[in-house]
Amino acid sequence: MKSFISLALQEDVGSGDVTSESSVPADLSQKGYILAKENGVLAGIEVAREVFFQVNPLIRFTSNIEDGGPVKFGDVVIELEGPARDILTGERLALNFMQRMSGIATRTAEVVKTLEGTPTQVLDTRKTTPGLRAFEKQAVVLGGGVNHRMGLYDMILLKDNHVDFAGSMEGAIHQVAQYLRERAPDLPSLPLVVETRSFTEIEDAISASVKSGVSIERILLDNFNPEKVSEAVEKYGHIVCLEASGGITPANVRGYGEAGVDFVSMGYMTHSVKSLDLSLKSTTHVK
Repeated sequence: MKSFISLALQEDVGSGDVTSESSVPADLSQKGYILAKENGVLAGIEVAREVFFQVNPLIRFTSNIEDGGPVKFGDVVIELEGPARDILTGERLALNFMQRMSGIATRTAEVVKTLEGTPTQVLDTRKTTPGLRAFEKQAVVLGGGVNHRMGLYDMILLKDNHVDFAGSMEGAIHQVAQYLRERAPDLPSLPLVVETRSFTEIEDAISASVKSGVSIERILLDNFNPEKVSEAVEKYGHIVCLEASGGITPANVRGYGEAGVDFVSMGYMTHSVKSLDLSLKSTTHVK
């Protein structure tokens, strides 16, 4: 994340912040405040801290609210003091990170609240902004959600295309078992998650795992409605962990929770999120 912040600063600053350099005296020290302009859940404090540190370690950075904490309109989230030019140079990048991360944390917290009283936890997906996955997934956790796999390297997730390309569910799981046996000495322990589109595929997956000697950590119920999810929970919930995905929105997620599924995965939290409104102001604009 530090490396990505450095690259983002290079992208933004380039050969120099010519506006600040041309309009603000080099020796001017100033105070600034980052304010919340709407209610939500705050995320990205430590990322913003790193942005200002990389711009100039002499900037004093004081956070009044912790990552994952609630924020209200008008709250002074961060206090800054130091070289005025450098505060202005870091302003936009710090806000960009915080606004997007806070938007994700806020939406996640809303879904978590909707699921209160059910056994269901909410998972994110790989539908993230390229390069920003670590930041966005951290924001999901700060909002009370759970991270799914970080990438293609830390989980074997058989999706519909893998099954179709392999020819069958049994064929795909057999290939996975063979791969794991051959590569086991060189691989960390990799969980196996299998996406299914029907009750037949659920049965096929469970049968194939027994035949192949490979354990399935979770079965993903793709585009099952809440009624079918409830049926799957009743039939298979005592055998394997279940996850519902596909077409799940804040409006219908409660139904999946009431169906008793272990997890719901929602790309909505990262790919369709609205940023939380935050802004940096000088002391003359803060009462």
